Amino acid sequence: MTYTAPQGDTLVARFVQARGLTAALAAPLSDADASVQPMPDASPAKWHLAHVTWFFETFVLRDHVPGYAAYDDRFAFLFNSYYEAEGARHPRDRRGMLTRPSLDEILAWRAHVDAAVAAALPGLSDAARTLVELGIHHEQQHQELLLTDILNLFGENPLVPSVWDRPRNVPAQVPAPVRWIEGRSGIVEIGHDGDGFSFDCEGPRHSALLHPHALADRPITTAEYRGFVDDGGYADPRHWLADGWAWVKANAIEAPLYWRRQEDGWRAFALDGLHPLHPAAPVTHVSYYEADAFARWAGARLPTEAEWESAAATLDPSAGNFLDEAGPVRPRAAPAGTGLRQMFGDVWEWTGSAYLPFPGFRPAEGAVGEYNGKFMSGQFVLRGGSCATPRGHVRASYRNFFYPHQRWQFTGIRLAKDL
Repeated sequence: MTYTAPQGDTLVARFVQARGLTAALAAPLSDADASVQPMPDASPAKWHLAHVTWFFETFVLRDHVPGYAAYDDRFAFLFNSYYEAEGARHPRDRRGMLTRPSLDEILAWRAHVDAAVAAALPGLSDAARTLVELGIHHEQQHQELLLTDILNLFGENPLVPSVWDRPRNVPAQVPAPVRWIEGRSGIVEIGHDGDGFSFDCEGPRHSALLHPHALADRPITTAEYRGFVDDGGYADPRHWLADGWAWVKANAIEAPLYWRRQEDGWRAFALDGLHPLHPAAPVTHVSYYEADAFARWAGARLPTEAEWESAAATLDPSAGNFLDEAGPVRPRAAPAGTGLRQMFGDVWEWTGSAYLPFPGFRPAEGAVGEYNGKFMSGQFVLRGGSCATPRGHVRASYRNFFYPHQRWQFTGIRLAKDL
């Protein structure tokens, strides 16, 4: 990882803040809520709470604190995710069978590990502190996954329960039609520049060739996507890739995930319950297939990740609608402005780029080298973060990645076109 971690109290404070936010996000859940796995792609909340704890206990305490003894030797098998170097593990698609340990036991383990890491930090080596920094960013990734998996779980409940009950913002005015912002062309540099933290897949920095193009000034709204739905977009194979059309037909897809057709029109389920569609907000919970089909229907295309990063490089990655505290999250309407808006926050934006290694990429040594590199097959890159991404977690070079059919994350659409 390309980072020299800050030392002393700064890192302790950031560790405590990250761990506290995860616990706060899970606080409204019962043991039953936290134990159920709604689908193989999602994980129970209890598993997320445990896995990030296993990460710190294994890679920091076990490997860098002499004499540290594991809280419970059985937990390594239960809460390893995909690290082959760490040995056998419980199958991913059966995480929902882990009714024991209880949620209270997991929280007690978290408290034990939190105290041990905080106590050890002042004396840890630079290598260990770098792993703590990686663990904080790893925890932030799981905060977003925790929210999206809770949403998926509650979305399966016929009672459509809300996790948080808070008044919704008054729907904003639907923004003006998309304006096109010409992007840079020619040779550009993309990838992380080595200043601050990055995940291994963000580098090395390298040259990319951009052809003349333009990006939409904002993401596609729910109202605009509703036009695609109402125009029969899900029934017209002309707009779809072959795999996407097969996916639509096999799964009877007719709208984004969590949209529900009711007598009074479409509604959408969110962490604060079932509500009418917010026409001005970015559409979310769409797959790559849907994003690509909408772009074709609109006479445009999805941006490449090089086009997206080049455009975002001069923008503030901390600005935007991000996760700041435990509570309902939702995309918000585009703010007023004339340039590129909502490049960061609100919804992850699908690109047309396959998730592949950058030129010269080499995975790190050891188990942490399995973090990203081995998943560079069959997935597509998303950029920018979402309303469920912790503030400060993303940057212009950040590469998220999912399979083209997946849509339970806060995924949306920004259009591009050739000039």
